Amino acid sequence: MSARHLARPGTALLRRLREPVPPQPERCEFCDVHLPRDHRHLADRDERALVCVCPACAMLFQQPGAVGGRYRGLSQRHLADPDHRLDESAWQALRIPVSCAFLFRDTALDRLVTLYPSPAGAAEAELDEAAWQTVLDGSPLAADLAPDTEALLLRRTAGGIDCYLVPIDVCYELVGRLRLCWHGFDGGAEARAELDGFFARLAERARPVPAEVHP
Repeated sequence: MSARHLARPGTALLRRLREPVPPQPERCEFCDVHLPRDHRHLADRDERALVCVCPACAMLFQQPGAVGGRYRGLSQRHLADPDHRLDESAWQALRIPVSCAFLFRDTALDRLVTLYPSPAGAAEAELDEAAWQTVLDGSPLAADLAPDTEALLLRRTAGGIDCYLVPIDVCYELVGRLRLCWHGFDGGAEARAELDGFFARLAERARPVPAEVHP
């Protein structure tokens, strides 16, 4: 299976992941003001990248049609749907070559994209969109997924397959964290521990999908 290395976090986001303190103060990539560690991001639809922004610029680009719609603000939703579980046959049908991946709809390409962590960053897996539609048919998380800015983050474990709807910068943060501690072919013990901790925190933060989203 071939893979292309694509989506990337903003450089400031990667710097923030290198603990304990960023070597240089982070700045808004539009107006250059200083940013706190916990700041907002925009999705750059054309470059498939994240842009670090201050609250004022984030609000500016929330306006419909700003800069031709190139930059889009991210939601803060972290959702789970305990009533819609994926099994091993579903994972095999999706043809994901690793134990963790995320899916989002890329409007610039007008198709679904599947990315997974690797030592070189986020890599794209070959995608059978018909298989995705079959596996995720009836899933309120998939039906309510906002293009470009939200993703379905999936992880396969011995206990089953977890699926969350999250802002897409959460997925890129996970990719960046794993890249920093990756060793060997499969990431090694440190990467697995990082993955365990990340999903444990996500499980605590995620809320059940609202009733109005269910079909």
